[in-house]
Amino acid sequence: MHFVISGTWGPTDPTRAMLPFIFAASAIQENDTVTLMLFHDAVLMAVAGAAAKLVPVGPPNRYEEVVSHPNVTLWACRPCLDARAIVSSSLDQRVKLGGMNDFHAASKRSDSKVIAF
Repeated sequence: MHFVISGTWGPTDPTRAMLPFIFAASAIQENDTVTLMLFHDAVLMAVAGAAAKLVPVGPPNRYEEVVSHPNVTLWACRPCLDARAIVSSSLDQRVKLGGMNDFHAASKRSDSKVIAF
């Protein structure tokens, strides 16, 4: 199965910010594929080193496990980055830049299930 996950929470709420990554980690443990799109304040986690500093309450930080997995494509919303004056050179090199059209394209795959956090 292919999971298409959107996240909107950023570092101001580390537990909510990490939920998409925790779900993605569960999916890749089952050998599923994942497209994870960071929207709104979640794009702040795409800044190199930022997500690694988050300490969610309860579950562990799963950012590195997820972003480094070959079954995962991590996107950051370019318009969301632009609105926050975040330049692409400051991002984790594994993050792709895109937008709603990319999220839609991943969502319409016949084997996709959309999950929103």
